[in-house]
Amino acid sequence: MARDGMIGVVGHALRCAAIIVATTLALPGSALAQVSFETRAPFALLMDHESGTVLFQKEADTAMEPASMAKLMTVAVVLDMVKRGALDLDDQFFISENAWRTGGAPSGGSTMFAELGSQISVDDLLHSVIIQSGNDAAIALAEGIAGSEGAFAAIMNEMARDIGLEDSYFTNASGLPDPDMYTTARDLADLGRYIIREFPDYYPVFSIQEFTWNNIRQANRNGLLELGMNVDGLKTGHTNSAGYGIVVSTTDGGRRLVAVVHGLQSVNERNEAARSLITWGARAFERIPAFADQAIVGYASVYGGEEGRVGLVGEGSIDIYLPRGNRQCLSANITYNAPILPPVEAGDRLAQLNVLCDDQLIQSAPLYAAESVGEGDIVRKATDAIFELAFGWIGV
Repeated sequence: MARDGMIGVVGHALRCAAIIVATTLALPGSALAQVSFETRAPFALLMDHESGTVLFQKEADTAMEPASMAKLMTVAVVLDMVKRGALDLDDQFFISENAWRTGGAPSGGSTMFAELGSQISVDDLLHSVIIQSGNDAAIALAEGIAGSEGAFAAIMNEMARDIGLEDSYFTNASGLPDPDMYTTARDLADLGRYIIREFPDYYPVFSIQEFTWNNIRQANRNGLLELGMNVDGLKTGHTNSAGYGIVVSTTDGGRRLVAVVHGLQSVNERNEAARSLITWGARAFERIPAFADQAIVGYASVYGGEEGRVGLVGEGSIDIYLPRGNRQCLSANITYNAPILPPVEAGDRLAQLNVLCDDQLIQSAPLYAAESVGEGDIVRKATDAIFELAFGWIGV
């Protein structure tokens, strides 16, 4: 059962109070939409890249088919191997009959038109996956690394868990339809943030306008790159069952935003939904500094720990992005699942800061343990047990 913790020092920007509630604080996307923005996209999320703060959400935690946006997970796996030295961009991978037939020219889907039996460098395959959304390139990478798409999918899922994608499951490298494969808008945004943060040297490939292979030139499928909005990524997706979607990032407005829209009816509708969301995010907010990097935002109780509570910090600094003209409406609370049991490791994600405007959620940001808390001695555990029996777990 979730409990609200206590807000720490918040500065002059926020009117925050220590609040204790008996139920989880809901995070409905509709509440934010009523404040300042509407979208036709069935699934949508807008996130501040640096802090992970959510500025807008609509069905952001509802399972959906990823389509070719699943290729972002494929790219993340490959680039992680390159970064660790387990793979080289110059390594050559074979184009199997499966890659050619399932994802190549005979398939009728997005392809780099790789020739059956040819060998292509990891770098060129990555360019095709990112720019052309080449299914054959994605399959060739999976087979070259793991021997089969199924084995590669296991690597994808392991990495997804490691980087905190809690509501995704991948069954292939290309995003071709599979009823067992799913993700969420929130996970896709977090995946986009991970790629931008961890692979800055390779990230410029996402904004390359076109790529030629086998004498066939194909434009980047991200139509927003041509609009002059400081858009530099990330990935589109489409199947008949999923509709049209995109993970997009922009530095317009002086900070980086990552947005996801999905389930739309056409390329034009997808482009317009993404454009309007990131434009709104870049221009409709004023920035209010709230918590510096590593500043304690609040505390969460630890049941049976050597310390009775643990400090909570943001992922870097936390700024409040408030729709202009609404400074006087702010309040905030912290929610977390209690009881928190030791051991707690510094950096563990434990809670969430919720910022409200006139009692409607406008922003949320993840909070992490500021320090480690080990298990307490028998006296501490007994004391906490007696307290819980007497008062319940009230999260002080």
